[in-house]
Amino acid sequence: MNNLFITGLIFVLLSSCNSQQTAPLTEQEVHAIMEKFDRGWKTKNATLVDSVLSPQYLYFTQSGKTFDRAALVATAGSQVYTLQTMERDNLTIEIEGNTAVVNTIWKGKGIYHGESFDDRQRCSVTITKWNGKVQILAEHCTPIK
Repeated sequence: MNNLFITGLIFVLLSSCNSQQTAPLTEQEVHAIMEKFDRGWKTKNATLVDSVLSPQYLYFTQSGKTFDRAALVATAGSQVYTLQTMERDNLTIEIEGNTAVVNTIWKGKGIYHGESFDDRQRCSVTITKWNGKVQILAEHCTPIK
């Protein structure tokens, strides 16, 4: 009877451990979250931008400062930031378990706080998958001169 109880307990514990694990992050999931993120910016849909960000999201600015999730979402929906055009190219993905680093070139033209910009930047985007949810954890973009 003890062996049956212990076997049952082990089975329950292993089953609960497996339910916390998710399938590894895939390139398809990475592409999908990047497309959703960009669509949110293109359409000024702050809710869509917010939906793909980790609660711990951090953006490293060109000036060496940081934007947290709330600041980035506020910018995405505000009138102080408008995009006339934007695109990504040269996108490559490196996946390690449930984390991906996306290397991409981002090009955009628009206005930020009344100043025109025409940017071409190399961006690194860190994406994670936790409990089945794929989210952007961090982003850093550097101007290409």
